[in-house]
Amino acid sequence: MTTLRLILGDQLDHEMASLRDVDAARDVVMLCEVAAETGYVKHHKKKIAFLFSAMRHFAAELAGRGLNVRYTRLDDAGNVGSFTGEVARAVKETGATRIVTVFPGEYRVLGEMKGWAAALGVPVDIREDDRFLTTPAAFAGWAHGRKSLRMEFFYREMRRQYNVLMNGHEPEGGEWNYDAENRKFPPDGGLFIPRPSWTEPDEVTREVMALVAARFDDHFGDVEPFYFAVTRAQALEVLEKFITERLPLFGDYQDAMVQGQPWMYHSHISFYLNCGLLRPLEVVQAAEAAYRAGKAPLNAAEGFIRQVMGWREYVRGVYWLRMPEYVEENFLQAKRKLPWFYWDTQTDMNCLRQCVIETRQNAYAHHIQRLMVLGNFALLAGIDPAQVNEWYLIVYADAYEWVELPNVSGMILFADGGYLASKPYAAGGAYIDKMSDYCKNCSYNVKEKTGATACPFNYLYWDFMIRNREKLGNNPRLGMTYRTLDAMEATKIGDIQESSRNFLKDL
Repeated sequence: MTTLRLILGDQLDHEMASLRDVDAARDVVMLCEVAAETGYVKHHKKKIAFLFSAMRHFAAELAGRGLNVRYTRLDDAGNVGSFTGEVARAVKETGATRIVTVFPGEYRVLGEMKGWAAALGVPVDIREDDRFLTTPAAFAGWAHGRKSLRMEFFYREMRRQYNVLMNGHEPEGGEWNYDAENRKFPPDGGLFIPRPSWTEPDEVTREVMALVAARFDDHFGDVEPFYFAVTRAQALEVLEKFITERLPLFGDYQDAMVQGQPWMYHSHISFYLNCGLLRPLEVVQAAEAAYRAGKAPLNAAEGFIRQVMGWREYVRGVYWLRMPEYVEENFLQAKRKLPWFYWDTQTDMNCLRQCVIETRQNAYAHHIQRLMVLGNFALLAGIDPAQVNEWYLIVYADAYEWVELPNVSGMILFADGGYLASKPYAAGGAYIDKMSDYCKNCSYNVKEKTGATACPFNYLYWDFMIRNREKLGNNPRLGMTYRTLDAMEATKIGDIQESSRNFLKDL
């Protein structure tokens, strides 16, 4: 009796539930590179190269353990190009009488899996993905009956459950959240920022890079230089380097943006967490251990742990709780097309240009670049959520729909009407000027509020509030904003609207 055990490209973990009872003598472990997954959106070249290389290395490790591995490369003869087609072919060719896999990261893939038993005539065991710290069912239980789902309260429950940064029943240091200490900008003299983690491509990776260059030349982004870790051992080295070199200052400067410094003090491990090379609990425990050993301050350890144990788990819970309807959310009825500069970087707004350039080069931007520059502009300009979601899913190597969709539709665009975030994360140019050095190299003047040379964020912010007053005017967190708007002279409001019309028309 042969069991076919399917491992997806974001499940590269030797302890996956689908592998725990594997019979090396009889079972077949299957991984496949399929065209459908590279093309449902046109993923960044680096993202495809990273995942294919990591998959090939992982398959080799499995084979090294003595397992019977069936690996289908993208350009193999007979590859039919989809999960369903490749699973059907494998069942036929191996005579498998059962399929075992793990709950996937995307709703559309789960839909495919649920149809396999009837279509292929064999039972399908879809096991819980226990790499995460909570399950969709447990999150739904936490959410049941709550008027609003605020991450902060979920995060506290997770801290208690796993006894992380706790002092008995109380949070370490007496506070749950030290975000107020994490909003500094580097001093004028600058700071030493460690060189980012860099893994030299081996022969396997170079082969994949050549495949990507040949097959996906019309996709966004640069495949070289390539520096991603592609094995668990390499990913652990990246984690260790972050803990020792970057975590101590991560808290202070996690929101700062410096031109020419895309990596700053961030961890650069989301790629590896989201594809399975690292597990969230080991990452959290490494940060806590650094704090306990006096090697990192509490605000840094807590801020990092909140991202992994709080936000990451929270957005996954929201995704599975609200799908499939969540993908259609458009509370503010935003309709404008995504500007072309999100692809070609050609904009006079330096903050946007820098963030898109770095995204194109690295398949990465840190969370404030994604939220308060790239996302803030899409929010204020009223860009269609479907187009914004597609862009984020395409361009970032750590993007899968479960993590991308709630962040974009909920956090960035307020498209869910406040289900995830209590207010829109809208800001004018002053915020970007405070948290970055982008403005000093910009064609626009961040101090000017309206007119052809004014920073577009300034007038777009108020235009956004005016346009959406019917839906946002009663939001208690925007009360001061609307009181300020009501105190403005009519001529100033007219200038704001005229500047916005002119800019958006040319956009």
